[in-house]
Amino acid sequence: MSQFNRSETNRDGFLRQDTRGQWYADYKCHEELRRLLTPNGKMYGRKRLNLTASEQRRVAQAIKRARHMALLPFTSATL
Repeated sequence: MSQFNRSETNRDGFLRQDTRGQWYADYKCHEELRRLLTPNGKMYGRKRLNLTASEQRRVAQAIKRARHMALLPFTSATL
């Protein structure tokens, strides 16, 4: 994993930049992704999070991956 530069962050830490300059949302940082969810487990809107459309798609994909890996819950019962 030497190709990723963990020191470059954007948008309160949940978007990171790799060595090629590409921004990505890290699904393994589930504490940061949990802050983007409502108490019911839904993702907050794009305007509330102050994200662009492409950033929201990256964050949504990271949340889906974290849910699939059981890092985030699918329902609000365990939030």
